[in-house]
Amino acid sequence: MNRKLRRAEARNTGRHNRSARRSTRPQRSAAISDVLRLHFAEALHRQQSGRLAEAIACYDWILLLSPHLAEVHCNRGAALAGLGRFAEAEAAHRRAIALNPHLVDAYNNLGIVLCELGRLDDAETAFRLAIELNPDLPQSHSNLGIVLKCRGKFEEAEAAQRKAITLDPDSPDLYSNLGDVLHCLGRLNDAEKVLRHAISLQPKIADAFAKLGNTLREQGKIVEAEAACRDALALDPNHAGAHSNLGNALADQGRLTDAEAAFRRAIALKPSFGEAHNNLGAILKQLGRMDDARRATEYSLSLPPRDALRYLNLSELRRFTADDPYLAEMEEFARSIASLPVKQQIELHFALAKACDDVGRHADSFQHLRIGNALKRQQIPYDETATVALFERIRTVFTPERIRTLQNAVGEPSPVPVFIVGMPRSGTTLIEQIMASHPQVFGAGELPNFCQAAIDGFSAAGCPLPYPDGLLNESGERLHQLGARYVSEIVSLAPTATRIVNKMPTNFFFAGLIQLALPNARIIHAVRDPVDTCMSCFSKLFANGQYFTYDLAELGRYYRHYDALMKHWHGVLQPGRILDVRYEDLVGDLETQARRIIEHCELKWNRRCLGFHDTERPVRTASAMQVRQPIYRGAIGRAQPYVPFLEPLIAELRESGRLGLQLRLAAAPPAR
Repeated sequence: MNRKLRRAEARNTGRHNRSARRSTRPQRSAAISDVLRLHFAEALHRQQSGRLAEAIACYDWILLLSPHLAEVHCNRGAALAGLGRFAEAEAAHRRAIALNPHLVDAYNNLGIVLCELGRLDDAETAFRLAIELNPDLPQSHSNLGIVLKCRGKFEEAEAAQRKAITLDPDSPDLYSNLGDVLHCLGRLNDAEKVLRHAISLQPKIADAFAKLGNTLREQGKIVEAEAACRDALALDPNHAGAHSNLGNALADQGRLTDAEAAFRRAIALKPSFGEAHNNLGAILKQLGRMDDARRATEYSLSLPPRDALRYLNLSELRRFTADDPYLAEMEEFARSIASLPVKQQIELHFALAKACDDVGRHADSFQHLRIGNALKRQQIPYDETATVALFERIRTVFTPERIRTLQNAVGEPSPVPVFIVGMPRSGTTLIEQIMASHPQVFGAGELPNFCQAAIDGFSAAGCPLPYPDGLLNESGERLHQLGARYVSEIVSLAPTATRIVNKMPTNFFFAGLIQLALPNARIIHAVRDPVDTCMSCFSKLFANGQYFTYDLAELGRYYRHYDALMKHWHGVLQPGRILDVRYEDLVGDLETQARRIIEHCELKWNRRCLGFHDTERPVRTASAMQVRQPIYRGAIGRAQPYVPFLEPLIAELRESGRLGLQLRLAAAPPAR
């Protein structure tokens, strides 16, 4: 969490409360007051210089002589908080408030400490009390805005930050905090503008650069995001949030080892940085270090603030039991779920769905899935009409006649590319892991390169129609350019590999274009029982994309159109161009199916493919945990316990006759 909560330091020992001024020895009080002022000034200097332990020692000495100075307790609390000693800091600020109920700085600092302790309700109360005491102090409004953001009250948070800016329109910190709220509201363009304005006011504001990096990453500007985070670190090498944001940008680029180092640096700078521990756990999972990933994620759950995403990440790393303490924690957390930001509500529902499924509470599991998916569906811009139109338009454009005409064009002849396509959760990651265990194969993960090359190629000058309509007037020149660009990009990832696998499932949209632009590329189609596939999709909160998976009826219709398109490709492309690999066959007879896959790619058989679970390589999909295990049959019939709840999906699949064997057997009437 990147926040700029602003601590205040009391500067005048003459502002302590009336009871502290009572004395039966006024001369001695006056003499002590002069001495105390000198020590107070020295303590404040040490505190501002970052010598917090020394400052605390000075404050302790002052309080030994005069324990009723509220400002000293306040500043001591701020120094304790700076050292991460939050419980002691809370006690110090509450003592300051007891001595002087009108000390605004103490309320502000108390609110900051309560935020660090994860007690956001109490923090909000503290900041509102500070505002009551002094409505014209911008930092109080800004701090309130930050805690409101943490509580998911983004509109109120925006209002608070804008109020702070009206009181101090030239403060770069306040614009930085407003940009953070706009980011949370999803107004990324506005957030970028506000953060850049903060930087224009103060080009050396590391916090704004760090937040800008986060916003650029959300916009998909990954390289720019990395640059912004590095700008932040050039200004402040000890900015833990910038290191964590840099780690996220590096992870998005597949630079997982570098990302791990960035998260570890953030943690070294701020050991209580729960978000960084959680991010580290996610990276370690992708790297296949599952025990380390579990430890990092579990440790993040011991740190404030409480965050549903950490439970969701943990749910992907462990199998829950009925008496699991983490299950009990999640259910206790869910009692106040309505007070959480919508994003965290969604994450907690998906985490609880996985846990309830593990322990056989299928009705409870589906209830969490139903609510979590419905909330997610409200947050995403899925245009089903446009998606269906794309499916239909592809089938219309890629006729046998047009393919025969364009096959005379000279595509890029490289045999290096291999594409694994299919529905999400259909076994694409397992197939890639088997292939990547072959010494001549590089598994590149889900690469967007071919899709991007197709979009760029058919939106260039002279080709105004997007894919697939750009093929209508295509003579063949762009096909070779597209193929050559793609090969150049992937070969740079593994220059010595004989085959390079791209397992982006949605490349099934481009199977015909792949044949034309890359005539020697291999396509492998992962197929799994339709109901199992769709139920598995419905049970996952995807990191991005896959917007069609959050409503059962929409999911069923999407599957129908995907299935029709794959049948179309089989009908119009060269026979044998696409190899169908059924998940159920693969787990039932690993060696036979693995040999088929390797033979299809024209490689010699290698027995390492059977030990795929021991292959050490990054895996960045929702199946990262499963492919680290030997082959197992437990996912067959995945949907069976949920059949009573799946009628919207079943109705759509029934229309196309694609219910799947498992469900048909379950739904068959009893014999008479």
